[in-house]
Amino acid sequence: MSYPIEKTEAQWKEELGLERYKILRQKGTEFPHSGKYNLHYEKGTYCCGACGEALFESNSKFDAHCGWPSFDESIPGKVKYLSDKTHGMIRTEIVCANCGSHLGHVFDDGPTPTKQRYCVNSLSVDFKE
Repeated sequence: MSYPIEKTEAQWKEELGLERYKILRQKGTEFPHSGKYNLHYEKGTYCCGACGEALFESNSKFDAHCGWPSFDESIPGKVKYLSDKTHGMIRTEIVCANCGSHLGHVFDDGPTPTKQRYCVNSLSVDFKE
């Protein structure tokens, strides 16, 4: 799959550092309740931690009590959905549509009218007021 922003893995590793590289480029997961945006509720925009693309607005964020930042929708066209059959499960992975970086997964168990729960790693995003 190709994306508007394409870099070598060596370039991503140098730019992101090891911790973010593991999450964003190697599809890692941070420990639950460890991320700085899990219980963060300021007004603004959550952007891709790799390329800076706006992904989620703060008004779509809610506390899912799962240990990771959760949103009930993304900004239209900013997230791509991929089938993930790892770890003996069938899930929908979410990646940045601009650079292909791993954000987390989306589930159909959200408590809001969208019924969606975008479960995102804090290290996958940056926040802008």
